[in-house]
Amino acid sequence: MFSHIMVGADDVEAAKVFYDAVLGALGHAPGVIDAKGRCFYRTKTGVFAISKPIDGDPACHGNGSTIGFAASDPAAADRWHAAGLANGGVTCEDPPGVREGANGNLYLAYLRDPSGNKICALHRMG
Repeated sequence: MFSHIMVGADDVEAAKVFYDAVLGALGHAPGVIDAKGRCFYRTKTGVFAISKPIDGDPACHGNGSTIGFAASDPAAADRWHAAGLANGGVTCEDPPGVREGANGNLYLAYLRDPSGNKICALHRMG
């Protein structure tokens, strides 16, 4: 359904350090900075990117927005969460753990990145 997701950051290099850590904890390669100063993480299923806002205004988080990253198991989600905290992220929501959902149980871990964007690692329980 999605081709890519891009978040804004005033300091793309600092955001790259954070996302290299959290996405690295999920097995993804470090991001690549392009000629325009944007950072891209490319996978077979889509692209996650970081950019300074093109309108020149400061970056801000989307109120009510959450970006979810797939975790292979609960331990990967926990590593993701720990890497985020160690690299400038702030915990939000409940602590990492199982949540009951309408379509089954989910293991979720939530963070705010250094720019305030709300992100989570999600593993669908068997």
